[in-house]
Amino acid sequence: MNEIIQRQKQEFEKIIQRLKERIQKIRTGRATPALVEDLIVDYYGTKVKLKQIAAILCPEPREILIQPWDKNTIEAIEKALMQADLGTSPIVEKENIRIKLPPLTEEFRKNLVAKLGKEKEEAREGVRRSRDEILRKITKLFEEKEISEDEKFRLKEKIQEVVDEYNQKIEEIIQQKTKEIIES
Repeated sequence: MNEIIQRQKQEFEKIIQRLKERIQKIRTGRATPALVEDLIVDYYGTKVKLKQIAAILCPEPREILIQPWDKNTIEAIEKALMQADLGTSPIVEKENIRIKLPPLTEEFRKNLVAKLGKEKEEAREGVRRSRDEILRKITKLFEEKEISEDEKFRLKEKIQEVVDEYNQKIEEIIQQKTKEIIES
């Protein structure tokens, strides 16, 4: 029984981790390499992530500095940044690209909060799908007489407690990010 619960918690932790990774890329008022590091750049005909071909720094709170290791890739990086919808245009210097992030407008903040709502719902759907899958397994164990009816109900109850715990974690993560967006 504990093994089933532990496996379920591991699955839910993966969902939480994916949520954190996705919302990290949602812009707040501060610059962070996460905003651009996973952008796909056409690198000599191969699609690669920006972080694989350049150093990404934040020398100031609202500025990202990209230093390509191969200076011939500046145009390809600039093109990827233009398509990224960061709310600003990259500034190409001799060997670097700078991105100056403007303060967030109220409308842009509302759009970001709406985007967070979608991320929250996706994470909650992931938890529900995972829960439904484990509940089917529990029912199957019961039907095959590997567990008793009491164990089945205890497991279902414990699974629901874990689901509620992880839904609360999702809510807290989203509330924190919403606060960052609104207060930036």
